[in-house]
Amino acid sequence: MRIVLVHPLIPPNTGSIGRLCAATGTPLWLVAPLGFSLEDRYLKRAGLDYWPWIDLHVTEDLSEALDVPGRPWLFTTRTERSFFDVTYAEGDALVFGTETTGLADAVLDAWPEHHVRIPMDNPKIRSINLAQCAAVALYEARRQIGRQ
Repeated sequence: MRIVLVHPLIPPNTGSIGRLCAATGTPLWLVAPLGFSLEDRYLKRAGLDYWPWIDLHVTEDLSEALDVPGRPWLFTTRTERSFFDVTYAEGDALVFGTETTGLADAVLDAWPEHHVRIPMDNPKIRSINLAQCAAVALYEARRQIGRQ
């Protein structure tokens, strides 16, 4: 299992996700360009002093982040399929796009059968925070594969 952030923009979100990954032993892949420096103080602050325990990978090529066994699950608001309605397996990637626009059409078009969304009851809310999405998704996937 791994989390892949494609072109993240907001340092505290990535820092919080890094902290989540450190706590769970989940590799974190960042696909550049990033909207911040890895030396950003807000990124470091959100991740606290846990950065040494983050299995961090930075690449400019999404295919490199996905070039391991497992399927990519693309989180998007542009599908009706709930992330609860799929079966996760070891090695799967939980893939999230930039905070402002989500995943690019080209990325979504490459894996049309792997789109999932986190359901929300209020239609006036476009999305929830990226760090919250990553946490909810990771813990559901872990629950399914028996890593509790």
